[in-house]
Amino acid sequence: MAEGRHIVITGASRGLGLHMARKALVEGYSVTGLARTPDENAGFPMLACDVTNPADVARCFAALRKQPLWALINAAGAASMNLHLTTPPETMRHLVACNLLGTMYCSAEAGRIFARRRAGRIITFSSIAVALGLEGEASYVAAKAGVEGFTRAFAREMAAFGVTVNAVAPGPIPTRLIAGVPEEKIAALRARQILPRPLAADDVWNVVSWLLEERSASLSGEVLHVGGV
Repeated sequence: MAEGRHIVITGASRGLGLHMARKALVEGYSVTGLARTPDENAGFPMLACDVTNPADVARCFAALRKQPLWALINAAGAASMNLHLTTPPETMRHLVACNLLGTMYCSAEAGRIFARRRAGRIITFSSIAVALGLEGEASYVAAKAGVEGFTRAFAREMAAFGVTVNAVAPGPIPTRLIAGVPEEKIAALRARQILPRPLAADDVWNVVSWLLEERSASLSGEVLHVGGV
C-alpha cells in the first residue's frame, strides 16, 4: 500500500534513479530525490545533495524528518572501467566515496528516522560485477563489495526496529554509467548472467518495487541479482 508513504531516492536526477522515482510516483508513493545537480523539471521535489559529504546528507534528512518516510533507495553511484594498475588514486577515492560511503551516510540518517518509527525499508545497490569479480573494474568492485557487506551487517542492526535492508545487484542496464563501454564488452558480460538477455530499468524496478511492499518483510540482509549469477 503506497499511499501516504514517502520515499527518498539518491541519484534521482538521471538514469536508474530518475526512472525509479517516476515509477514510484505512478505506484502512488510520494518521492523526494537527492542529487548533486537537481532537475527542476523532474516532476517531483529534489534537494541538492552531495552524498559523499556527511554534513550535506545530514542537512537533507533533517529537512525531511516531517515527511512520512517509508524507504530510502540508494541509487547514487559512479563507475570506471580501468585496470587497477592504471586507475588514478583520486578515481579510487571517488568510487569508494560515492558508491560505499554515500550509501553508508544516507542509510545512517534514514535509519535513525526509521528506528524511531520502528518501520522502514532501506535498499542499497551493488552490481553483478562483484559476484563475477569483473576484470577491469577492481576499484568499482571493491566499493560495491563493501556495499554488500554493509547491507548484511546493517540489516542485523536494524532488524529489532522492524526495518529491512537489502541490496539489488543488476547486470548491465543501459544508463550513463555504461554509456562508454563497448557493446562487445557488454555482450560478454551479459553472456555470464544466468539469464543472458538484455536488462532494462524496469527489470530493476520490479525487484525494488517488491522490496518496498509489506509482503517483503521476511527478507533482509540479502543481495538480489537481477539477471542472475
